[in-house]
Amino acid sequence: MAKTDRPVALVTGASRGLGRGVALELAKAGFSVGINYAGNRKAAEETQAACREIAPSTDQQFEIFQADIGKREDRERLVTEAWSTFGYLDALVNNAGIAPRIRADILEASEESFEELIRINLQGPYFLTQMVARRWVKEKPSSRVLGGFKIVFVTSISADTASIQRGEYCISKAGLAMAVKLWASRLAEAGIQVYELRPGIMATDMTSGVKTKYDTLIEQGLVPQKRWGTPEDVGKAVRSLLEGDFPFSTGSVIHIDGGFHVSRL
Repeated sequence: MAKTDRPVALVTGASRGLGRGVALELAKAGFSVGINYAGNRKAAEETQAACREIAPSTDQQFEIFQADIGKREDRERLVTEAWSTFGYLDALVNNAGIAPRIRADILEASEESFEELIRINLQGPYFLTQMVARRWVKEKPSSRVLGGFKIVFVTSISADTASIQRGEYCISKAGLAMAVKLWASRLAEAGIQVYELRPGIMATDMTSGVKTKYDTLIEQGLVPQKRWGTPEDVGKAVRSLLEGDFPFSTGSVIHIDGGFHVSRL
C-alpha cells in the first residue's frame, strides 16, 4: 500500500498522449498520481518510470491501475483500488477517450461506432465522476490541494466544431462539455470545483495519421499561433487548476488551442 501525504490525482488514459503529459506535469508539481490505462500496460509503465525520474520528492507515489472507463465494473474497481492504495484522492482528471476506429461520413457511419464512443468518451467519465464525487460528499475528507477537491474534464475543440467525418466523436465531446456544467452546478455547494479543458489540434498518437493534412492547415493559419498543441500544454493547464490558481472559476472552459476558437474574418 502506498504511504504518502502528498496530494493525489487520478488521471484516466495516462499511459500515452495528453494523459501522460498531465501525469508528468503533476509529478513535477509534487503530486502523487494514479496512472490509469485500458490496454497498454507497457506504456503505463513508461509513464510511471518517467514520473519517478522527474519527481522532486521521494515520497511521491505513482501507481498503475488497469480499467476500461467504458465499463461500469472497471470504473467501480478503479475507484476502489485507487482509494485503497492511496487512502484518498484529491483530484480526478477525466482524460481517457478514443477516436472512431474508422472515419466515416455521417451518412455512412455505423451505430456500433456511435455507441462505442458515447460509452467510452461520455458515459464513462460522467459516471466515474459520480463515483468519486459521491465518496467526497459522503465521507467529507479534507483536501490536500488549495481550494478543495478538483475535477477536470479534457474535451476537445470537437465539442463545438463540426467534423462530418467523425460525428460520433463530436457528439461525445459536446455531451462531455455539458457534463462539466452539470457537475460544476451540482458540486459547487460541496466545495468541489469542476473545469473543462478544450484542447485543439494536438500532436498525439490519435492525430498521427492526419499529420500532413494538419501541418498544411496550421501553416495556412487555421491555428493563429501556427503550431501543434502538445501534451505538455495540457499538462501545464491541469497543474495550474489543481494547484488552486483558479479558485473562483468552477464550470469554466479553458481553451488550449492556439487561438483556434477565436472567430476571425
